[in-house]
This record gives sequence, structure tokens and C-alpha cells, in this order.
Amino acid sequence: MENMHGGDMPGMSSPPTKTTTGDMNMHSHQMMHMTFFWGKNALILFPGWPGSDLGKYILALILVFVLAILVEWLSHCNLIREDRDGSDHVVAGLLRTLMHMIRVGLAYLVMLALMSFNVGVFLVAVLGHAVGFLLFGSRVFKKHPPTPVLGKTTDLPPMTC
Repeated sequence: MENMHGGDMPGMSSPPTKTTTGDMNMHSHQMMHMTFFWGKNALILFPGWPGSDLGKYILALILVFVLAILVEWLSHCNLIREDRDGSDHVVAGLLRTLMHMIRVGLAYLVMLALMSFNVGVFLVAVLGHAVGFLLFGSRVFKKHPPTPVLGKTTDLPPMTC
């Protein structure tokens, strides 16, 4: 308990150290935030990305926004229709499983991006889910309510806790 910074603890990285020549070692570490912060200097999904480049930061925000919209689309779409007259239930079940896997994977990517604790990422993720729900989950843009297929209106159950 003497070293509270974790420099000597297994699995924890130490800060960069100076060599005998005074140069920093090859492994420079960028600080990981553990509280919400504003700014473009963030690590989102990949090491060193977007870094301090404003263009890459904006691209990362657009990516998170689009991922959140895709999660909502997959949560409310009805791509796989089963005919009552002898459709292959195994194939339909496997396709639904594949769609569920893709939806959950995209949702986890959004969650991992949120773990950057960047307020901009948080805002675009929430906005992306809201826009996705408005477009695909609400009835605002639908002229007629969907016709249930075998009592269902979507391929996938809604993501609930």
C-alpha cells in the first residue's frame, strides 16, 4: 500500500522514464481520463486515435453517431419475414442470430467509445440513439403501423436491461 500510484503493481503501466542519456523511452503514455472531460484530446476505441487531431476527433464523433443509429435500426427493423407456408425456420433463426450478434457488437463498440469519458462522445452517442429511435422506432415517419408477422413487428427484441 505504500505505492498508491500503481507503478510497481502487476498489470499497471509505469510513467515514462529517462534513460542515462536523458531521452524519454519509446513508450510514451497518454493519460486515460476516469471522469467526464471536454476536449479533442481523447482516446476512442483504438490506441492513439484520434489523438490531438481535430479532424480525426470529428471523424470519431461521426463514427459513434452512425454506430448508435445502426444499433437503433437493427433494434427496430424487420428484414427477415417468415411465410406461414413452409419457410425454413432454421435459416430464419440463424439469420436472426446473426443480426442480433451484429447489433450487440455495434452496441458494445458504442459503449467502449463512451468509456473514453469524453463529453462529446457521450453527447453524439445519445443523440445518435435518439435520432435512430426517431427514424426507426417511433411512428413519426410511418404512414401505417407495421403489419405484425406472426405476432411480431421486429426481428429482434428491444435491448432492455
